[in-house]
Amino acid sequence: MILHPAIITLLLVSLVISGMILYCSWFGITIIRRWDMRSGSEVQLALERRTYLISTVISYMLFFQIASLFLYVYTADSLHNMFVGAMCAAGSLNVDPYGYPAFLLKILNCILAGLWLIVNYADNQAYDYPLIKKKYVMLILLMPLILSESVVQLLYFINMKADVITSCCGSLFGSDSGRVGSDIAGLPVKASMAGFYASFAVTFSLGVIYLVKKKAALPFSFAGGIFFISSCISLISFISLYFYELPTHHCPFCILQKEYGYIGYILYAALLTGAVSGLGVGVLESFGKIGSLSHRLPLIQRRLTLLCMFSYLLFAGISGYRMIVTDFTLAIF
Repeated sequence: MILHPAIITLLLVSLVISGMILYCSWFGITIIRRWDMRSGSEVQLALERRTYLISTVISYMLFFQIASLFLYVYTADSLHNMFVGAMCAAGSLNVDPYGYPAFLLKILNCILAGLWLIVNYADNQAYDYPLIKKKYVMLILLMPLILSESVVQLLYFINMKADVITSCCGSLFGSDSGRVGSDIAGLPVKASMAGFYASFAVTFSLGVIYLVKKKAALPFSFAGGIFFISSCISLISFISLYFYELPTHHCPFCILQKEYGYIGYILYAALLTGAVSGLGVGVLESFGKIGSLSHRLPLIQRRLTLLCMFSYLLFAGISGYRMIVTDFTLAIF
């Protein structure tokens, strides 16, 4: 099983990313301790030269980290034919205790990696690199999460057994499975819809306020995070039903398959892009008083706000369009 090409690729990518992040975090400790832009010492000059290379390496590694999330889901989905009972990635991830923890760690690390890339980009816009210590502190905090993900992912693939009978998505997200997925699937449709559209309206409204008046950056960022969570819940609770046209099929993974035009990848990419860009607006807001960034940050935040609003609008638009054009209806009143 572990000799599957996609699995080998994921393990090699994780090994490279973990090794490079570990090395860069060690270099980050030196930056935190000895970086002084006012100094013209030989040590400072050496640090300045090395940090260009290190920042570039980290950026590429974190881009690969983000891409590995989608490769991981694609791999899990492609392996479902090898396990009795599995119909999609939901069953493949359930073949041993490490599949879903690795998946959740990848989502978390994807968001945190995106935030680091935003901070790094903002830091590179100033002549004195005012965020360099902060971004290396972020990297050091991210490092154990990436290492943990690599270990859990390795355990997941090592413990895969072809003779294991796993659960299908119908039982995992069914009303009587006693799992978190079933609890979400069992939420009242009317309440789920109200929460989804209310959080979208609040996020979009706060985004417009920020773009027009340059206020409410933190509330917008917070609302964007809430909408991300609300969308994940709504996807299981009611949105997926309109794609499957079945009142009991709540799986969030089957929409990744060819039968549904791989639309799930667009939906999830839009959600993650919206979450990272929305949270990035809030993260950058705390650096607004730094003199060398005061003129650049508003433009970056504006672009992130537009990206967040577009991404969430894309997710809501695709979901809403499907709900309108399908003959399937839910009795919610």
